[in-house]
Amino acid sequence: MLKKLNKENMGTSNLGWLESRFHFSFAEYRNPANINFGVLRVLNDDIIHANGGFGTHPHENMEIISYITQGEIKHKDSMGNEEILKSGEVQYLSAGDGIYHSEYNASSTEDLKLLQIWIVPPQRGLERLYGSHRYTREQKENKLLNIVSSQEGNAQIKIHQDVNFYVSLLDENKSLDYKIQKDRQVYFVQISGTSAINGIDLNDGDAMEIVDEKNLNIQAINDSHFLFIEMKKA
Repeated sequence: MLKKLNKENMGTSNLGWLESRFHFSFAEYRNPANINFGVLRVLNDDIIHANGGFGTHPHENMEIISYITQGEIKHKDSMGNEEILKSGEVQYLSAGDGIYHSEYNASSTEDLKLLQIWIVPPQRGLERLYGSHRYTREQKENKLLNIVSSQEGNAQIKIHQDVNFYVSLLDENKSLDYKIQKDRQVYFVQISGTSAINGIDLNDGDAMEIVDEKNLNIQAINDSHFLFIEMKKA
């Protein structure tokens, strides 16, 4: 089953310093029929304007991935981590029994754009984790790059939950195939450009829920940047 999710039907918010598109219920966007997709609880497409950001706030029992697509983010947390991450970098945080952090646009002139993704951990009170990794453009050009996996997986970034994140920069008219294992499902996000997923077009900002499919054929209609999350079937 392929369920296309048009960006025009997603929740939105504009706080002045922050513009967001919510794939699932979050903040002021409340939809009881749209809480999660398997262990994927939050996927926010955020634009943080110059000098804006999230002040110090808590998280617990959630695994948070930030995929930065434009600009720079300044991170500081109660574990003693402090760094600036740039476009192409991936930040991960497994909050365990509790952590405080702040996230700000490091620029006074340019927008920061990122996908903020929350994954429900396999159990509560797991070890807290924090880190980041910079992936090069060459690693994801016209190929699938596994940027996040479970502890047993092969990605540079490893979290507790049994998930895999993949990204790609796919040139116009190029295609990729991905085999979906039995009892697994996929959430697909078109970051920019247009792709055809098993023949169904997704434009920038659109998404797709993919269940009970054996294979994904991804065709770039024009230069395409996308991310998808593979997980156990709910």
